[in-house]
Amino acid sequence: MVPPVTEPSHAVFLSYASQDAEAAQRICEALRAAGIEVWFDQSALRGGDVWDQTIRKQIKTCVLFIPVISRHTHERDEGYFRLEWKLAVDRSHLMTTNKAFLLPVVVDDTREDDENVPDRFRDIHWTRLAGGETPPAFVERVRRLVSPEPSHGPTTTALPADRGSAAAATALTRERVAAPWRSKQALPMVLAVVVAGALAYFGIDKFWFSKYQASPPPAAPASAAPTAFAPPPHSIAVLPFADMSEKKDQEYFSDGLSEELIDMLTKVPDLRVPARTSSFFFKGKAEDIATVAQKLRVAHVLEGSVRKAGNTMRVTAQLIRAANGYHLWSETYDRELKDVFKVQDEIAGAVVTALKLKLAPGQRVPASHRTSVFEAYDHYLLGRQFYERGNPDGYRRAIEAYRKAIELDPRYAAAYVELAMSEYFAADESGETAGKQRGLAAAEKAIELAPDEAIGYGARGYLRDRVNWDWTGAQADMEKALAIDSGDAETQLAYALVLENFGRVREAIAAAQKSTELDPLSSGAWTRLGSLLIRNRQFAAAKEALLRALETQPESSHALFYLAELQLLEGKAIEALATFRRADNEGFRLWGIAMAEHTLGHATESQQALDELIAKHTHGYSYEIAQVYAWRGENDKAFVWLNGSYQQREGDLVYIKDDELLAPLGGDPRYKSLLRKMNLLE
Repeated sequence: MVPPVTEPSHAVFLSYASQDAEAAQRICEALRAAGIEVWFDQSALRGGDVWDQTIRKQIKTCVLFIPVISRHTHERDEGYFRLEWKLAVDRSHLMTTNKAFLLPVVVDDTREDDENVPDRFRDIHWTRLAGGETPPAFVERVRRLVSPEPSHGPTTTALPADRGSAAAATALTRERVAAPWRSKQALPMVLAVVVAGALAYFGIDKFWFSKYQASPPPAAPASAAPTAFAPPPHSIAVLPFADMSEKKDQEYFSDGLSEELIDMLTKVPDLRVPARTSSFFFKGKAEDIATVAQKLRVAHVLEGSVRKAGNTMRVTAQLIRAANGYHLWSETYDRELKDVFKVQDEIAGAVVTALKLKLAPGQRVPASHRTSVFEAYDHYLLGRQFYERGNPDGYRRAIEAYRKAIELDPRYAAAYVELAMSEYFAADESGETAGKQRGLAAAEKAIELAPDEAIGYGARGYLRDRVNWDWTGAQADMEKALAIDSGDAETQLAYALVLENFGRVREAIAAAQKSTELDPLSSGAWTRLGSLLIRNRQFAAAKEALLRALETQPESSHALFYLAELQLLEGKAIEALATFRRADNEGFRLWGIAMAEHTLGHATESQQALDELIAKHTHGYSYEIAQVYAWRGENDKAFVWLNGSYQQREGDLVYIKDDELLAPLGGDPRYKSLLRKMNLLE
């Protein structure tokens, strides 16, 4: 017996092809179990005037229309469901943009650009319920959407969308870390495309990039969602915009748009915006808006999509109130590609207006220096995609793309910044000293072109630290960048590194803590904080921070390293050995095993691991080999390898001061002599 629909104005209309009846039935049962009324009557699926009048009435009065999309709907040119879809689309055109009505669901692997569904469906993110299996998050979302709301209408796209297959996500070959400006123990700096202060993607030095392979997509930390959800009212997360292009080959473009919006909104006074790392954590995940908001501690979420075809683009953006899933604003922009920056400005301006924020008189939504040549911008975004691969070929191709962007627009400051970092990491891989100097020169050019922007100072500060060991200059640059943009999580973390070099560990901890507040799901930020707490011998707090890092990214090699180091320092060598062995990178694993086995009194096993490390990974591991020898009390050999690291000017050597693993060398005059040569003595 099919339960009657008692309140059509609160009912959901479930539309499906007859071949999908089983999947639709599962969806219906899940919704009805939650007390949601659903118009779903298999016995009524027949033609005739009575049936026609019935469905027209139901579609005219229902609160939500759920079309079930599949290969069956794709293959059928005719069917009653197509009449239902047309009626629903026609009704949606009579509604305000604040009103949620269409909620497409796909029950198999049908693509979102399926040409056999109405255009209106393709403008909305699809929720994927394989075979009709309906999770509680979907049911809760529908329940919120059908509940009466006194002021605003709900959003059509607030349900968890399939934001692309695993193949659509960029698979990094090396993992992002807790180090600023790509340093071994610092974070990935996120460079906004052309937005001031966005010190982007600078964050991982070769220690992490060359030694630690990228982990699988991290699982969401179970403890991230607070029990009492009370986010700041003026807070927003910008999710990665979905690539809706026909060939699904424009992810670099849609990601770039999202990143720029993050940086633009970060600069709006009194608006809290989580950093790129945290927002992009949800890329490709089927998390609903409420869950995303809780984990990021925000009151609003901005999501959207980009469809690029030829010289045109369609950008759809929607601002959602997380507490109830209701729509505050939405808009679709059909523009030429050359107008991409205008679209960014309009979206950011609409968000500011919708959240009732105020800008200073004459102030526009902040934006950094931009290029007037779209082709230069496109090469810039391609360069960033190559750069993120984190391998020698990626850096080489990134350099080519950035140089092309600069050739097209010689005053493109942001391209010079990214060129600077690509040159550095390519040279760090090859050992070419000239490449590092070219990187520093590119950073200088960025400052010349944009002296009032943070981007150049962040890049030059990092390179001064890593290339020239110019600690004072690096500090001045980082402080200048922070004076321009104190709300950038990566800059805060980069500054923590500089402070640590000066021995100002407590101040470094404060900067790292600030970074975790700005970027709460950044495994790198929590790892960096943990490493600093180890330096300050706050072991309990360090362990807590490192466990937070591993909750977000369970196989993170850098977090595992510091956790194992902590276990060694606490005398828990058996636990440390087990933690080191969890690493999937051979060099890292051998390095840690050599130290842990020594502590356990297993001299043969320790030497075997060290011999294999030296045989296979000498290049770039001089500093780590020195750590093993120092830990084993073989000081002379430790200094041989430290001097080799000094001659090669390895980036890792900046961590020599107060390194707990080098503690046995502290009283040796050679140690102080090396610090003096590096200008690290106070």
